[in-house]
Amino acid sequence: MLVTTSERPVERTVTRARQLAAELQAAFVPRRNMTLRGMQSKYSADGVLVVMPKELRYVSEGLPPLFFHPSMALIRVKRLRDGGNDALVTVSGLQRGDSVLDCTAGLCSDSLVLSYAAGPEGKVIAVEASPILHTIVREGLQTYETGFPDIDAAMRRIEPLLGFHDDVLEKMKDNSVDIVYFDPMFELAVGASTSMKPLRSQAHGEPLSETAVRNAVRVARKKVVLKDHRDSGQFERLGFDRIRVSTSAVAYGVIHINE
Repeated sequence: MLVTTSERPVERTVTRARQLAAELQAAFVPRRNMTLRGMQSKYSADGVLVVMPKELRYVSEGLPPLFFHPSMALIRVKRLRDGGNDALVTVSGLQRGDSVLDCTAGLCSDSLVLSYAAGPEGKVIAVEASPILHTIVREGLQTYETGFPDIDAAMRRIEPLLGFHDDVLEKMKDNSVDIVYFDPMFELAVGASTSMKPLRSQAHGEPLSETAVRNAVRVARKKVVLKDHRDSGQFERLGFDRIRVSTSAVAYGVIHINE
């Protein structure tokens, strides 16, 4: 992987690009007049992380660019703002002030919804195993502006953490968060969203392990929640009580703690 900048960057952008290249243990290449495709070809790179004044974009041949955006989370949070409900918030039983460990953060769409619902008194830790995805999302959470100060504040409160959730859970103390949440990459795809293709290219797709679930039960005070395709079979395999949400192909599973 290479790290570069947008065309005609200011010095601050170049400095940030060099810092991120060092963090990701990647080569920094000045943009000059090269195209991104030309850079990939010349340096035989599998992708290029482009540092811009307000955004990071990962560009890889044959895929749409990967960048941070709240996507459907913005619509879901707006619904909560208007007094409506959200399936994840309802299933998890999340209350204001609760703490959540999101073990499979991705673009942090669910983390944003959970952070907004938990409020300023709450806490959401978003774990992501992919260094590129973690970096893009971490920067985006601090700079993206939705036009709604309360939603932006919820975004800024999310604590991104780089690591494998198995390792993170293993090191956590008993009963240290209220809710542990898993949303692993579906083996059975839902829909044909183009926006998911670059995310799938970077996300780790290992199946959720029984060890991770056991540790989640140890760590959580209230609930462990799993989101997956309704036909995946993972709920039964891992001991979750499955909950269907309307007619959607998405379902949730819940393990209630101390019940």
